[in-house]
Amino acid sequence: MLDTGKTSPARSQIRTIVGRRRASNRGLTALRALLRSNEFYLIPLALVIGVVAGAIVTLMSEIAQVAHVMIYGIPIDVRLSANTYVNPIVAFVAPAIGGLSLGIMEWSRRRLKISNAVDPIEANALRGGRLSLRDSVVVSGQTLISNGCGASVGLEAGYTQIGAGAASLIGQFLNLRRNDLRLIVGCGAAAAIAAAFGAPITGAFYACELIVGVYAVGSAAPILAASLAGALTAQNLGGAPYSLEIAHVGSVGLEQYLALVGLALIVAIIGILVMRSSSLFERVFKQKWFPVWLRPVVGGVCVGGLAIVTPQVLAAGHGAMVLDLHREMAIDIIVTVIALKLIACLVSLASGFRGGLFFCSLFVGSLLGKFFAAVVALLGFSFTVDPVVSMLTGMATLGVAIVGGPLTMSFLVLEMTRSVDVTAVVLAGCIVTSIFVRFMFGHSFSTWRLHLRGETIRSANDVGWLRNLTVERMMRTDVGKVPSTTTIAACRREFVLGSRQAVVVVNNNDDYCGLLLLPELFSPELDTIADEIQVVELARYTDVALLPEMNVKTAMKLFDDAEAEVLAVLESADSRKVIGLLSETFARRRYVEEIDQATRGVLGALS
Repeated sequence: MLDTGKTSPARSQIRTIVGRRRASNRGLTALRALLRSNEFYLIPLALVIGVVAGAIVTLMSEIAQVAHVMIYGIPIDVRLSANTYVNPIVAFVAPAIGGLSLGIMEWSRRRLKISNAVDPIEANALRGGRLSLRDSVVVSGQTLISNGCGASVGLEAGYTQIGAGAASLIGQFLNLRRNDLRLIVGCGAAAAIAAAFGAPITGAFYACELIVGVYAVGSAAPILAASLAGALTAQNLGGAPYSLEIAHVGSVGLEQYLALVGLALIVAIIGILVMRSSSLFERVFKQKWFPVWLRPVVGGVCVGGLAIVTPQVLAAGHGAMVLDLHREMAIDIIVTVIALKLIACLVSLASGFRGGLFFCSLFVGSLLGKFFAAVVALLGFSFTVDPVVSMLTGMATLGVAIVGGPLTMSFLVLEMTRSVDVTAVVLAGCIVTSIFVRFMFGHSFSTWRLHLRGETIRSANDVGWLRNLTVERMMRTDVGKVPSTTTIAACRREFVLGSRQAVVVVNNNDDYCGLLLLPELFSPELDTIADEIQVVELARYTDVALLPEMNVKTAMKLFDDAEAEVLAVLESADSRKVIGLLSETFARRRYVEEIDQATRGVLGALS
């Protein structure tokens, strides 16, 4: 067919579409380059993430409240845990049905061999900020089901999961650097917490302490921007779901300081006991004869039974905390609510309900503070402890013990009370609690649950690079081998001094017998007996070797313990086949390079 020089309408349309796609790709490439060139440009992105997270938090809280109203028949303006009465039948049936749906979902996940969802702390610590949005949506949905049916869990885990998940998706789409992606995930979590509590500073420090893992100069502006955007968005869409207003609180004297520091130590011990107990509750529900789908059902029935005694055990406990803050309560009633709420929380989580202990720990901590103030007054000391200040201290310190983040909890109190005096004593208590828990236990609830799964991380500090820097990636594979029966003279003729650092000595089956260091091989003291002595006599580190999967930190410990400059790498723990060599000098250099890169990311420098 002859080309008449005319373009058909179809071809013209195709060229237009292709042109638009190329222009879009060029624009996206330019945007990615801009974001990677300077951290200042992350601030607008953080604002967008904050608005998205704030809107999602508001939507989730409204859905949960509507579910409580429809299921339990409470007034629309009353929180579930603040209601004075729940129908016993509904209290048993609602959590059981919610548990059944979660049990079926977990049974299906295991049957389809789908891996567990990764939370923001694990993602930032081990995966460079990479989260699956699909998993985050599932986790947030399960959290809504759990809280909506009345299980004793908070929504904050779902808030941070979906906020961080959305942020991670955007960051991965824009091909952000590892440090920037971790920062953006922190922005999503910060905005979620800020929106939930109406406390932007609290959200910012939550991200720094618990999600990003450090207070970084370069991350301050984006995280604060996201927190402010999240808080303002939630405020304009209906108000922060977990906001608390505290009336003016008086100054705190020296005696109160000392008493409240004592309260902080007591709360720290209780927090450790709660976290230890969580593994015991999980073992009860994870018996092999106990079907996976049935566990949440039984857990829901247990929570329902506790709710008949007091509805304050239901959901997160926000309404109950507001209710109990300014009313008189008998000591036995306080103790009963504390015990039942802790049992309900542990049963809910151990049986398979999804959610967090952030607000639950605040609620129980406030009751511990109220109990402490009542006991001090009962004992007739020469001073009294302000019940509200004691409740705020107990709230913050139990939050530190279980969730972590002493500055997060301190700023939460500051934004609630607007009182520097009260915040000062709370900060002192939080620091005491944090030091005590870290020394005696070493974990927050999130990292403790990861520890039970086999992980060893204790914070969200980025250690993923450390795990990726394995012996297999660093070793040399051009290994020189020599049979164990070879004489020193023969080995000298085969390997020239300076050609390599060491030679592997092997037996007739090619199994590892030790390392022969070339400087020792060419020692002048051996010249007269070089034709008589076999190299196996000079072999060193016969019982010490590296494995390919070891990370650089483990490898360096072996170097130090063996006082070795080079070690062989074996194929596996059950094999004596040598696949490489690794020198201590090279391993340390790579370790220092990675630490330097991570440090530059913390300080906000471009890597």
